Amino acid sequence: MGVSFSILIASIDLNISSPAVVIGAMLISPLMGPILGVGLSIGINDIDTLKRSLINLGVIIGLSLATSFIFFLIPLFREPTPEILARTAPDVRDVFIAIAGGLALIIAIATALMPPLCTAGFGLATGNLSYFGGAMFLFTINTIFIALATFVIVKFLRFPMLKYINSAKRKRIARLASFIALIVFSGSIYMFFNLFQENQFKQSALHLINDVKESGISIIDEVDENISYKKNSVKIIVYGNKLSKEKKDSWIAKLPDYGLTGTQLIIHEGVDDSDLRSEVKNLTDLYVQNQKIISSRDESIKEKEDKIKLLESELSKYYDSQIPFIQISKEAQINYTGLSQLSYAKLINTNFNAVDTITVFNAKWYDSIPNVHQQEIQLKKWLKTRLNLDTLIVNKE
Repeated sequence: MGVSFSILIASIDLNISSPAVVIGAMLISPLMGPILGVGLSIGINDIDTLKRSLINLGVIIGLSLATSFIFFLIPLFREPTPEILARTAPDVRDVFIAIAGGLALIIAIATALMPPLCTAGFGLATGNLSYFGGAMFLFTINTIFIALATFVIVKFLRFPMLKYINSAKRKRIARLASFIALIVFSGSIYMFFNLFQENQFKQSALHLINDVKESGISIIDEVDENISYKKNSVKIIVYGNKLSKEKKDSWIAKLPDYGLTGTQLIIHEGVDDSDLRSEVKNLTDLYVQNQKIISSRDESIKEKEDKIKLLESELSKYYDSQIPFIQISKEAQINYTGLSQLSYAKLINTNFNAVDTITVFNAKWYDSIPNVHQQEIQLKKWLKTRLNLDTLIVNKE
């Protein structure tokens, strides 16, 4: 059950891309036990332990694949995440992790074993055999190097060899174990060399691509598929101005400098967009000119708006200085029935030192009204209060 729970936790990790969760899956995984048992049994010629370890390893692998297969059958979890894609192909760094896990020996943590098995189950569940094959290859590499590292440690520490009563049987078992160890060791060295060569090829290709970009050449669609170790080719896709034949030949001639002797440099170019870029430049210049015109118009509009505001302010002051003469005349006619006529004017007066404006009213009374002088006094008081003026002249016509 432990392996099922650990593989389930690791599957959830790959689906949510959480490294912390996969560490928990490694801690509870029983995968390292059988693998260490294989290395140990070969090292001490224990064929029975070897059989049990291989059987246990096969059962655990089967349970792990079944658990991850069922988990990833759920439609909600069938999307390939970056964590899953990262484990569909082996890397030379995975070998070093496996060797370190085997050399640790006493620390039974399934270092890099759980995620590849989960990814293999994902490949089966989604019908992607390339994912399944790549993940199982990664798992196999880790398993072999962990067992190999364990074998080396057992031999280095001189673990006692298992003794058999039948010396002939012991010799046969010793030869078989040595033969198996030699095959595993040879295969491991071969795989490590291939992975190392592939990793070196990719690093050199990336160095080349970076230098091409730094030279001013624009490159698009930089994907891993453009660097093919199997086909010994590097593909770059260029956009913008087309490269001259001399330029292409110069980069091809530089391949040996990057350790890419014999590598095919494939340069794909798009349509020459010189005319398009020229049109874009013209449109850009036109846009800049229009912006200048708009900016100039905005300044002119702002000046006019400022003038309008100034005129409105002056006009407001003018209206504020005026009195509501029609309304005043109606009220005066109601208050003073003897008033037959009323006129109004602004009198501008100066003593040559200052200019003063005085409000002047001319009042005409009916002849039949007695005591006109008293009426004029009352009219003047009322006008000063009504118009809120300190100085005001009322003349009799």
